[in-house]
Amino acid sequence: MVPPPPISKPHVCLSTVLIMTSLVLMDAYLVEQSQGSRKLGICVMVAVGDLCFLLVLRYVAIWVGAEVKTAKRGYAMILWFLYVFVLEIKVYFVYQNYKADRKSLDLIARKALTLLLSICIPALYVLLVATEHMEYVRTFKKKEDLRNRLFWVIVDMLDVLDIQANLWEPQKKGLPLWAEGIMFFYCYILLLVLPCVSLCEISMQGIGIMPHRMMLYPMLSMLTVNITTIFIRGSNMVFFRDARVSSIFMGKNMLAIGMKVCMFVQYQRHQHHTPPGPDLQHSDPAQLPTGLRKSRDQPACLEELARDNT
Repeated sequence: MVPPPPISKPHVCLSTVLIMTSLVLMDAYLVEQSQGSRKLGICVMVAVGDLCFLLVLRYVAIWVGAEVKTAKRGYAMILWFLYVFVLEIKVYFVYQNYKADRKSLDLIARKALTLLLSICIPALYVLLVATEHMEYVRTFKKKEDLRNRLFWVIVDMLDVLDIQANLWEPQKKGLPLWAEGIMFFYCYILLLVLPCVSLCEISMQGIGIMPHRMMLYPMLSMLTVNITTIFIRGSNMVFFRDARVSSIFMGKNMLAIGMKVCMFVQYQRHQHHTPPGPDLQHSDPAQLPTGLRKSRDQPACLEELARDNT
């Protein structure tokens, strides 16, 4: 029987603290937005919900800590899905409370909400990937290439969160109800799915991970983030006169589209120019056929005979 892999206790504790801290802070927003007798009821409701989530997190976080030094990230995808699913539900109610009370322009609290999400969500993703625990990635160049790929995932998450933050940060004129709903739930789906795709791609690569072959996430993010968010921001700017549209992120997406297209072209050229078959020069002699093994050993035998004759 194969013994279970060791559990990384610091990883389990850190991920649990990060998740529960962000959820408790979101609960504080919900309680603070409530008034009168509703405040006590909301406080009890969110406390019971956090307790139930903590019971589930107890087991899932341990499973994640057990696989952190392996090439699998299956439980990490489950934990990510549960966390974002619960967190975004709380964010939705906070956003609706701000929308119902447009006279309250507490700029600092709304900006703090955006800052909280932009720190906690990418930080958990970095913890779940755990490149520092990938002992099977031995070369420094390969590990840095993997970190560069993961950095694009974090930038895309911040891009999506910037669009979502437009809904609760103060603005002169609000968007139509249907536009706000589409924007929120589109960002919700992207935050749920895209990091899971990246984790799945890492898990599918296994021990022999090759970062330059991880092309699924770049293709998907180019379509769903880089191209789509340009149209979303452009539509808000042209049709709804939204002055809060981030021109910086629009420029970032245009540059990302160009870079990813060049990356796809180079990858296809590399695939076409790569010769088929194994590299016999660097292969293990024990894995070669008998004839090739004899042909490789023949020069050495001739040298030994020459030394014996002299």
